[in-house]
Amino acid sequence: MTSWGDRLNRLTGRTRYVVCRIFVHLSGEGAAPILGILNNAARSAMESDGDMEVLGESLVAVAQALLQYDTFWRSAANEGDVFWSEGEAADFVNELFTDSGSRYLSSPDLESALIPPTKELALPVTRNLVVMLTVAFTGEVAELETDLSSAETLAKGLKTLINLHYQGSLRAIQVHFSPAQFGDELTSDQLLANFPELLPL
Repeated sequence: MTSWGDRLNRLTGRTRYVVCRIFVHLSGEGAAPILGILNNAARSAMESDGDMEVLGESLVAVAQALLQYDTFWRSAANEGDVFWSEGEAADFVNELFTDSGSRYLSSPDLESALIPPTKELALPVTRNLVVMLTVAFTGEVAELETDLSSAETLAKGLKTLINLHYQGSLRAIQVHFSPAQFGDELTSDQLLANFPELLPL
């Protein structure tokens, strides 16, 4: 139900900002190649110096990869809030950024993220991978302002993120993932300890 405050803010023409974070947990050796896509996205983001077009294209690449690897989805979660102040929305984005970055092994070492060709077979393959997507956008988007803890709603949410980029509605984009590089391991115990909000799909 829309609150009186929401209706009043719409009537006065104020811009509605939504900040949301989506967690996707993948499991299985077949999901490992997505780490390459995630590290490429992280590298592009660092080199872009905050260019929203580049960040958006990286988000699209990650969302499309997650959709492609949907058979490896095991659990998911999402959270968010609505703001009528750009400053308050930005503060919440920063809060989520700090939290996502503090999750277990979620900061990639971009200098050593690539697999050395001679050592590829020697690196252990993590059986768990958690991707955290945080975005801020303007307007009202039902597909992202709902519970995404089912495979169907999660798929719709990821497709909606792609559409928001092409519509030019995104105001902030962050991608974190754990573990953040090849050879690191996210065990089942670490998964439970660091991502307690995840719900089975």
